[in-house]
Amino acid sequence: MGATFDTIVIGLGGVGSAAVYALASQNVRTLGIDQFTPPHSRGSSHGETRIIRKAYFEHPSYVPLLLRSYELWSQLELLTEQKLFHRTGLLEIGPSDGIVVPGVLLSAATHGLEVETMSMSEAQRRFPGIDGDPTWSVLLEHDAGYLKVEECVSTYLQQARMLGAELKVDEVVVDWQSRGEAVVVRTNKDEYHARSLVIAAGPWASQALARYRLPLRIVRKHQYWFRGRTPWYRQNHGFPCYFYETPQGYFYGFPELDGSGMKVARHSGGDVVQPPIDGQHPVDDNDRMLVESFLERHLPQMDPDCLQSKGCYYTMTPDENFIVDRLPDAPNVTVVAGLSGHGFKFTSVLGEIAACLSTGRNSPCPIDFLSLHRFEGTQ
Repeated sequence: MGATFDTIVIGLGGVGSAAVYALASQNVRTLGIDQFTPPHSRGSSHGETRIIRKAYFEHPSYVPLLLRSYELWSQLELLTEQKLFHRTGLLEIGPSDGIVVPGVLLSAATHGLEVETMSMSEAQRRFPGIDGDPTWSVLLEHDAGYLKVEECVSTYLQQARMLGAELKVDEVVVDWQSRGEAVVVRTNKDEYHARSLVIAAGPWASQALARYRLPLRIVRKHQYWFRGRTPWYRQNHGFPCYFYETPQGYFYGFPELDGSGMKVARHSGGDVVQPPIDGQHPVDDNDRMLVESFLERHLPQMDPDCLQSKGCYYTMTPDENFIVDRLPDAPNVTVVAGLSGHGFKFTSVLGEIAACLSTGRNSPCPIDFLSLHRFEGTQ
């Protein structure tokens, strides 16, 4: 019989790293397993930065989770004396009758969040270097910015180890089973036992949960870095993160950082890939052309020569909302999956929620809208 723990966590990316930390901080005997050495570039939790924002255009129901997420990121920074969250502000730009602007305003009104509204011409005066349709609306959320994604993952894992969590890396999970009030996890190296299990496997979730046939779709995405011809786009010149809704799709990016340039990517689109994924991201000429065209139209003082590119994965649900729930036939198994390309900002609170669910407690935030039950009868 292999080693025994209270809880095992499969996957040590954004959610998994936060979950092992949350469990260990509650004196839960915790084992975390990852098939690679995190933070790594094979899944979804990498690429230097991720935007974090409160006035969530996707749905107001996410805002309570975000409020708690902000608290937890602040606590982690205070504990470790590290700068993980950079408040640059966020410009959200698009048609007033589109998806983004009305969605932001709805979340802000529902939850009493401060969002500044301005015209396109006023935004151009305040942030030289941006461009857009003169009829578009521009929103500025001051309490937004970006997280340093790899540093967040590594910090959570370091703190979890310090609190006694055991981490197994470069170890592949072959199978897991729930047997009444216990779980067994087999890897290519050993077998482990616990009272509960958390599956936070990112784009490998469809494999880890194959028997449940969850409606997950894996999309290969690309990220690019460029350099500005002017200092206007630099963070130290006050340039914020941005998110554009355009006729060509959704595009987002970050202020230009010293050394690495400006990261920009297309939030829409991408190529659907079938599991098992291999972490390979071949050049997508059409995707890059669309990003370069976006820069030419809307950030015209950026140099179109790409400095570097990287890939990642979105694991999509049909409604693009997360899955956060216990398995109906195995309530000691908690699943966090299908973050649909907008989940990293939530990973601090999702880790806390996973820790609560896996130890028999209720979620500290409302998550009914993220339940597995919404897929019943659709598979």
